[in-house]
Amino acid sequence: MTTDVSSAHPHPGAPGRTARVPKYYRIKQQLLTMAEALQPGSAMPAERLLAVRFDTSRTTVRQALQELVGEGRLNRIQGKGTFVAQPKLYRTLQLTSHTEDMRAQGLTPASQMLDIGEVPADERLAGLLGIGIGERVLRIERLRLASGDPMAIETTHLSVRRFPGLRHSLATYPSLYTALAEVYGVHLAEADETIETALSTPREAQLLATDVGLPMLLLSRHSRDAQGTPVEWVRSVYRGSRYKFVAALRRPGGTVVRRTTAPPALDGPGTGGERATALDGL
Repeated sequence: MTTDVSSAHPHPGAPGRTARVPKYYRIKQQLLTMAEALQPGSAMPAERLLAVRFDTSRTTVRQALQELVGEGRLNRIQGKGTFVAQPKLYRTLQLTSHTEDMRAQGLTPASQMLDIGEVPADERLAGLLGIGIGERVLRIERLRLASGDPMAIETTHLSVRRFPGLRHSLATYPSLYTALAEVYGVHLAEADETIETALSTPREAQLLATDVGLPMLLLSRHSRDAQGTPVEWVRSVYRGSRYKFVAALRRPGGTVVRRTTAPPALDGPGTGGERATALDGL
C-alpha cells in the first residue's frame, strides 16, 4: 500500500491527533464520484489516463480501482478494461426461493444443474436433517442465474427417505419449493440462516464469472416445516460484488408504521429500491 498522504482529518479517538489519509483513498473517492455519474456498463478511463489526470502513479490508481472492483462498484474485464458495475441485487432475509426473489426485482430467474446425486449422511448432516448417520441424502448443486447473469452456487441437502423420487420431480417442477409443496405436501415455515464472508475458490470464480480470491457471501440455511421437522440444509455462495441482503428489524414491543412509498435508498444511488419498515422507539 502506498504511503503517499494527501490530507489529514481529526482522529475520533484521540483529541488533537489527525488521521492520515492515503492518496489512493482520495483517488478512490474521486473515481467513485466519476462512476456514479455514468450509466452502468460505461467504460472508465484507462489507468494511464487516470494517472495523468490525478498526477500520480499507475500503481496508486490501480489500487483504488481494485478496491472499487472488490466492493462491486466497478467491473473489470480482462483485456477490455474497467466498467461501471450494474446495481447490486438485493435479497430480503425471509423464507423465499431464488425464483421469487428474482421475479420480485423484475429479473428472469434460471438455474443450471451442476450436480445431483446421493451421499451418505455424516454425523453433522444427519443431525441437521433429523435422520440416522449413513442414511441417504440427496445433494443438489445448482448455479443460480438472474437474467442470464450468474449469481450464486447453491448446494441443497434433503433426506431421500422423506422425499423419494425428488430428483425426477425436479424435471417437472423447476422450483424445488414448488415440488416439495405439490408432490410431497411439505411447506417450509421457518429457517435459521447464517451469513459469513469467504474468498472465492478457482471453481467458484469460474462459475460466477469473477476473480479468484474476491470476497464471497457464504449463506447456510436450515429450514423446517410447520411441525418443526427439518426439511433441508442449504449452503450457498453468492457474488459479494453483486449481492446485498436486506432485513426488516423490529424491536420487541415497538409500534410499526408501514410506509406506503419506497424510502430513500439505503446506501446510495442504484441500490435496487428496497422497501423498509419504520420502527418507533428505536
